[in-house]
Amino acid sequence: MKKTYKIDVDCANCASKMEAAANKTAGVKEATVNFMALKMTVEFEDGAEPKEVMKAVAKNCKKVEDDCEIFF
Repeated sequence: MKKTYKIDVDCANCASKMEAAANKTAGVKEATVNFMALKMTVEFEDGAEPKEVMKAVAKNCKKVEDDCEIFF
C-alpha cells in the first residue's frame, strides 16, 4: 500500500534527512520526499499498519530534524 502525506520542512537537506530516516523505519518498504511539493510518499510493507508505522516514521524524523512535521 502506498500513501502520500503533507510535510513541513525548511530545506532540501532536511528533507533528505527525513527521507533517509523514514526508509530506516520498520514497516516502510520505500519512502520518498518531494521537497518542492512538501510531500512524503510511503510504500508500506505487507501487513504493516500505516498509522502505527507513520508514528514511528515521525519519531525517527524528529531525531534527525527536530522542526519537521508530518501530517497524517
